[in-house]
Amino acid sequence: MEHAEIQIGFDPSLHLFLAAAHRRADRPSTAVIDGVSSLGHLVESLGVPLTEVGGLRVDGAAAEPGYVPVGGERVQVAAVAKPQRVDGPLRFLLDIHLGTLTRRLRLLGVDAAYENPDIGDAALAARSAAEHRVMLSRDRGLLRRRELFAGAFVYSHRPEEQLDDVLARFAPPLAPWTRCTACNGLLRQTSKEAMHGILPDGTERTYDTFAQCVECGQAYWRGAHAQRLDAIVGHALSRFGSDGDQRGQGGQGGQGGPSAPTGLS
Repeated sequence: MEHAEIQIGFDPSLHLFLAAAHRRADRPSTAVIDGVSSLGHLVESLGVPLTEVGGLRVDGAAAEPGYVPVGGERVQVAAVAKPQRVDGPLRFLLDIHLGTLTRRLRLLGVDAAYENPDIGDAALAARSAAEHRVMLSRDRGLLRRRELFAGAFVYSHRPEEQLDDVLARFAPPLAPWTRCTACNGLLRQTSKEAMHGILPDGTERTYDTFAQCVECGQAYWRGAHAQRLDAIVGHALSRFGSDGDQRGQGGQGGQGGPSAPTGLS
């Protein structure tokens, strides 16, 4: 049986997902359809996760991913508009390959859950759905799972570029120095006396300002990594901060914020 064809064009920002034959900026390319598969299935079969698709148009009219295309139609695939909005509070879930990005998001006060060791794609997708978390990953197969609440492809291998990408795409509210970079719990200010016996040798004598995670008990103070963490926070606030962002709570924010004893990798 001879299959019909459609003309399909993609936003240039989606070209990295496509084979060379479909990376045409000047005109649409040709794709074969079977008369049964949905438009969403076709787009993903060509390499683009639906998490990266901002809209579909068939012969100029908006179409849903479930639409079944017919021969001769012209399809246009748009990229996600930024900032991307999600239903409910903005919370993230990151896979095992994005540990540094996880810690940097937490440093900025962004709710970022992380699974280590790897629990598998099915369990990650189930947690995304159960907790209404946006799944962040570089794994296209994971992002194609239908049970995800929402998802986003992380485009870069470099943590600093990954962070900029996520902040630009979702514009989460920032509250630096308010989350534990180890477990995602909230931090609270605490006294030097309360930390007695918990801190490493010399730290109690050297520093006066401390914070502690209310979930795991991890201690924080302004240690050797403070300058590097300040740079990460300052960059994020200057590029992506808004008037409503918090600059830390209880004296922890800004240039006076505590840093983890192990820092960020």
